[in-house]
Amino acid sequence: MSQFVGLLVLLCSIGIQTSAVPNTKYEPTWDSIDSRPLPSWYDDSKIGIFIHWGLFSVPAFKSEWFWYYWQNNKEDDCVQYMEKNFKPNFTYPEFAPSFTAKHYNPDYWASVFNASGAKYVVLTTKHHEGFTLWPSKTSWNWNAMDVGPKRDLVGELATAIRKTDLRFGLYHSLFEWFNPLFLLDQANNYTTNFYSHGKTVPELYDIVNTYKPEVIWSDGDQGAPDAYWTARDFIAWLYNESPVKDTVVINDRWGDGIMCNHGGFLTCDDRYLPGTLQKRKWENAMTIDKNSWGYVRTSTINDYLTNQEVISTLVKTVSYGGNMLINIGPTAEGTLPPVMEERLRQMGNWLAVNGQAIYNTQPWVYQNDSLTENIYYTEPKISEIPTVYAILLDWPKSNLINLGSLYGKFKSTQVQMISPDGSLIDLTWYNDVDKKFRINLKPVISDLYGWVLKITNPIIRK
Repeated sequence: MSQFVGLLVLLCSIGIQTSAVPNTKYEPTWDSIDSRPLPSWYDDSKIGIFIHWGLFSVPAFKSEWFWYYWQNNKEDDCVQYMEKNFKPNFTYPEFAPSFTAKHYNPDYWASVFNASGAKYVVLTTKHHEGFTLWPSKTSWNWNAMDVGPKRDLVGELATAIRKTDLRFGLYHSLFEWFNPLFLLDQANNYTTNFYSHGKTVPELYDIVNTYKPEVIWSDGDQGAPDAYWTARDFIAWLYNESPVKDTVVINDRWGDGIMCNHGGFLTCDDRYLPGTLQKRKWENAMTIDKNSWGYVRTSTINDYLTNQEVISTLVKTVSYGGNMLINIGPTAEGTLPPVMEERLRQMGNWLAVNGQAIYNTQPWVYQNDSLTENIYYTEPKISEIPTVYAILLDWPKSNLINLGSLYGKFKSTQVQMISPDGSLIDLTWYNDVDKKFRINLKPVISDLYGWVLKITNPIIRK
């Protein structure tokens, strides 16, 4: 046993992610929970698709927080929107019949996600509004089977995703803005647990047992302690006894003070991109619509990230050791907004050519170049020949680049650029007297972005 533990420590120390240790029993403490090795599939995947879908997709105004802003008069434009477009005394639950999902085709969704190059999908089962996209037993008449689509939206997507090689994950909001039981517990400073024990915690066990997700993306602790959510007990069950105990991964939003400190991977904040190498695995949950996670009907093309911005974010995220969870917001009818679908397909086209610099990689000794801006590095976890990828986010007008991080002694080094058809183009290089590693780039097609250089046999000078 000591030899096995020693091997595990060695693998972790050299950056190889392992699956959960068989027969290891995890205790409901953060020390024990944090000791679980991250299943290797997650770090190797690098890219996931986030899907924010719910009743907020009906008004599709401002953001997925629309009900909260409108109900609490937090945003005047939300109040004015309702006064202008809906009858007096209209209530938020009256949006439910219009959440039809009549054009929802989960197989088509799965085909788009597969074409994007992503390796896992995370669907909202319930956002802060409390409406569930599956027939929750604790959300009577406030779920997609009882009202609106009259369908199990979660189950249908799970089935479609599992026809592909993608892994299926679920988002779940712990709190609900206006649930009277939650408001009662909150008023009692969380010394009572009518809501947590009677509503949201049973939902967590339900979605795991029913849909067997390999990602549980928790959110919305609302400042309540993790003990109120019985988070540690749930995670210990998830790791020890659940049907996905050996492959499931979790995030870090499980109670006050837990985010960015405990969990399987860290999110720390929305659109988290730290710009430095982190000690623990992290994820950049970000949006194609710059302002909202849910679909917004008033968004213009200027509100969406360009393809270049998506690729740039992906490259920076992976070079610093993170995964990118790129979010889309479907319409109430169940269609994917064309601009969002286009961004996903464009990302997939880029990855089809350059994916070797992204998937199954790890941060290199240097994450970005010391001399030339907008050049980022990765290296394969396993390679017969030492290899480094340099990803250029700007093309030099002179067709020459100077890499400070690669200057030094080299042995039979080869520098190649991945061409648009995936083939490798040999490039000339030399060590200049001014301590610059110069590479002569050949002309490329102007509409490309994110050019990848494959550098083999470097001798790294740390």
